[in-house]
Amino acid sequence: MAKWADYGISAVRYNEAHTHIDRVQARPDDGEKIGASAEYERATIIKAIKEGVTFVTIMLSNGKWQKGQPVYIIKANGVEYIKTEDNGKARDNLENLPEF
Repeated sequence: MAKWADYGISAVRYNEAHTHIDRVQARPDDGEKIGASAEYERATIIKAIKEGVTFVTIMLSNGKWQKGQPVYIIKANGVEYIKTEDNGKARDNLENLPEF
């Protein structure tokens, strides 16, 4: 398996208003396998992306991890969001990852 990114984000937890992700479950990608899940705060992910750490979304399908989309920081109305695409909306969006 080729390395997709430094980490794969496999699940998200939103705030009560469901506009901001407050935590993610991310797994290290060492190029050979996807590692064990750990929880990270949204601010930690934003800081890591700014420092050059790469993230993609990942989904489990038929017992195998499937690569999703790269994760970026997108600013909307002066607020930084983590997203897979710049859709102009002032909210986080990491595709349709499961919630925990």
